[in-house]
Amino acid sequence: MLHEDESTEFKLMLTDDICKPIVAFANTLGGTIYIGIDDQGHEAGVTDIDAAFTRLTNIVRDAIWPDVTLYTQWIILENRIIKIIVGEGTAKPYYIMKNGIKPSGVYVRQGASSVQASWEQIRQLIKSVDGDLFEVGRSLQQDMTFTEAQSEFDRLGVAFSDDKHGVLGIRDMEKGVFTNLALLLSDQCRHTIKVAVFEDPANTVFIDRREFSGSVFKQLHDTYAYLMLNNRTKSAIHGLERTDRVDYPPEAIREALLNALVHRDYSYSGSIMININRSSMAFVSLGGLMPGLTRNDIMTGISQPRNPKLAHVFYRLKHIEAYGTGIRRIFALYDDCDKKPEIVVTENTFRLELPNRNDNGHRLDQAVRVSDQAADYQARPLTDQMKRVLDYIAAHESISDEVMMTLLGTKKTRTYLIARQMAELGLIAVVGRGRTKKYVLRH
Repeated sequence: MLHEDESTEFKLMLTDDICKPIVAFANTLGGTIYIGIDDQGHEAGVTDIDAAFTRLTNIVRDAIWPDVTLYTQWIILENRIIKIIVGEGTAKPYYIMKNGIKPSGVYVRQGASSVQASWEQIRQLIKSVDGDLFEVGRSLQQDMTFTEAQSEFDRLGVAFSDDKHGVLGIRDMEKGVFTNLALLLSDQCRHTIKVAVFEDPANTVFIDRREFSGSVFKQLHDTYAYLMLNNRTKSAIHGLERTDRVDYPPEAIREALLNALVHRDYSYSGSIMININRSSMAFVSLGGLMPGLTRNDIMTGISQPRNPKLAHVFYRLKHIEAYGTGIRRIFALYDDCDKKPEIVVTENTFRLELPNRNDNGHRLDQAVRVSDQAADYQARPLTDQMKRVLDYIAAHESISDEVMMTLLGTKKTRTYLIARQMAELGLIAVVGRGRTKKYVLRH
């Protein structure tokens, strides 16, 4: 007499729940389902065998994804019993389409039961089919939006239409699902960048900290703007000449940030960490060097991207010029400095540290600095926010609405009111309109 076990299941009648054991068997080692037999193994048969057979065909075809019909067959036995034979599928995880690739939609076989898969089991099923390369794996999240990505592609004149998704690698066209690369580019990206500013070189006393999320493009722009807010300018007077030098070459910051975004191991959930103190700006990303590469290899320009499709997207958008040149470019920017960038590699991390070119060993001066041009206005009722804006303009010559919002941590309306008040006080002047609008010190 038959009995239920890890490869056999009984159903007294056909219901929509038949999807669960079919999905579970396809995701595991296959199995057989008998419709018309109760849990004790007693044969009752199916009343309307033809209607049940047609309904079963529709359920298997329409309710389960990917298509599992190639791995299933059903036959009618004596006593009006329907036997469904399910083979192990090759496009795991199979799931109930209306529920998606999540525990409520993915089932596996455990003993004589079909149970919901855990998130880790789902990841392992994907990995067993797609391999270890994170960016080409099927994303666990399929309901995505690409507002930031579309804006970035449009701004740089690169097509981002649906028919380009397969070429870019953000959609597996054969399976009809978004990849993890799509998740990184989407507004729903779960990975973040954390930036911390410290008062001391031991990184124990916080001055400020921020976390940037969203599409990797949004993270790139928001993080860079914030890092530049912390890239102070030192002025030196030599006779009649005044020279200004920022703590870190802006291009070095850009290259270090891009390197962290493009080469980090996204299979880890941890954030990229950027630590700033008086002597350095350190970028720490998860994932050491790719197998076979050494620190000397990357110094000579040898590159093996961990995320080649993500790197290709950044290359097409001209954020990176050529593979393997970023690190060398960073070091070249410090050719005239005694202090050089440092690279520290462990098994699971990559740390790139940029030295502060203006560090003289004294405590980082956090006092607000106002340019000579703004000195005449110091007697006026300036708020801390106004002083921060003037300090930024003194270091960078101008400021945009977007950067001012990041600098002050304010929303668009509040930022507009602050800028208008400063203009009315005669502190700043508006230059340009629309997307080119910026604020400068009023002479």
